Amino acid sequence: MQITKDMLIGEIVNGDERTIPVLLDAGMHCLGCPSAQGESLEEACMVHGIDADELVTKLNNALA
Repeated sequence: MQITKDMLIGEIVNGDERTIPVLLDAGMHCLGCPSAQGESLEEACMVHGIDADELVTKLNNALA
């Protein structure tokens, strides 16, 4: 699986559980909440003040 900024958080988490620690380490602690399941990674990064490109790289590195 290749992670992109436009993927939904729910899609990422359900696609591969190895993404969960990366997202938690980045400060996204509400992965199970309904709004997180329906928002894109880029939207979540904006809300949390996280660089989306940096997080995409970390997620893809975790899956490599």
